Amino acid sequence: MTPVENLHYAIGELAIAVALADGEIQKEERDQFHKLVETELRNKYYAFDISDIIFKVMDKQQVSSTSDAYNSALKEIKMNSHYLSPELKATFIKVMEKVANAYKPVTINEMLLIEKFKEDIAPIHGDPVYYSK
Repeated sequence: MTPVENLHYAIGELAIAVALADGEIQKEERDQFHKLVETELRNKYYAFDISDIIFKVMDKQQVSSTSDAYNSALKEIKMNSHYLSPELKATFIKVMEKVANAYKPVTINEMLLIEKFKEDIAPIHGDPVYYSK
């Protein structure tokens, strides 16, 4: 996969982490995530199907640990950080918040995970040479 595809793979892992933070992944969270993929991450310049990548993540394994999914996603983001634009960072946060809100109530664990992500991603800056194309 390309670095941009890897970043979108990471948002799939982050969505799994958020969805698992309140226990198990609810049907509503999965359905909401599918809608988010269609609206938030669609880009006519991508040469790949974002939803296909993300749902492969969700279906690949039975992820049982929020921390494993989160740590894997953060590692992927750091490895491909040169393609991480400020807009993509904001989109990742927005997607995580919307996934958390898909199944009420939003738990303290979900809120803490999102705050942790905001702190962890803040110092990561992409290179405009790569993401401004």
